Amino acid sequence: MPSILNYTFFQHALAGSLLACLLCAMVGTYVVTRRMVIAGGGMAHASLGGVGLGAYFGFPPLAGAAVFAVCSGLTIDWLSRRRGVRGDSAVAMLWTLGMSVGILFAYLTPGFMTDLPAYLFGDILAVTGADLAAMGALTLVCGLFFALCLPLIVTVAYDRDFAMTQGLPVRAVETGMTVLTALTIVSCLHMVGIVLVVSLLSVPQLTAALFARTFRGMIWGSAAAGYAGCLGGLALSYHFDVPGGASVILASILLYFACRAIKQLFRR
Repeated sequence: MPSILNYTFFQHALAGSLLACLLCAMVGTYVVTRRMVIAGGGMAHASLGGVGLGAYFGFPPLAGAAVFAVCSGLTIDWLSRRRGVRGDSAVAMLWTLGMSVGILFAYLTPGFMTDLPAYLFGDILAVTGADLAAMGALTLVCGLFFALCLPLIVTVAYDRDFAMTQGLPVRAVETGMTVLTALTIVSCLHMVGIVLVVSLLSVPQLTAALFARTFRGMIWGSAAAGYAGCLGGLALSYHFDVPGGASVILASILLYFACRAIKQLFRR
């Protein structure tokens, strides 16, 4: 009986999980530290608008999702800073706008979008070579950015006001991280979908925060926790024949509570 590891689709799933965990570890650590998880969820759900437009007008849905996610992230930031709109209200408005546009154009697409559930809930076993190439390129760009600017990113993440008083390029860092967050969300859509992707930017980071003492340690810890969750989710999906994306998130959350219990046990 051939091993599941011999199948190309499973090898792609393992490679995609690794790249996604490295990427989300860097971006997600910043997102969690800046308390931007809800904004990340808003960008993820707003990206459905680009998916619907892509299906209707005939261009790649993920390209449309990337444009919508980036524009929604920048607009949330602009509304909350320049127009006196509360951040949560701006997120809710862009969140529902993107979802509404996506649903309307998906409905208007001839034959409807038969693959819409794949964008909403993901399919980690459907990751392609093109997906891996795109994720690899984005991981490389993000890694270079963090390697060159880590002290600046850490300063902005922990104390934005202090960074402003020191004359640091805070706005440039925030804009760059907003774009990277949006692109990270879109690159992971095939794995866990629009509904669940924000979990990859928060749950492994929360697990790592139980033990990490530095920003750098949280990055590496969340990468390890995220990949452990992906492997556990793939195992659940294989043995119980259940959706892979949901299994990955479930395994990640169970890992968080297990680590939390272990930490409490050692404290006692």
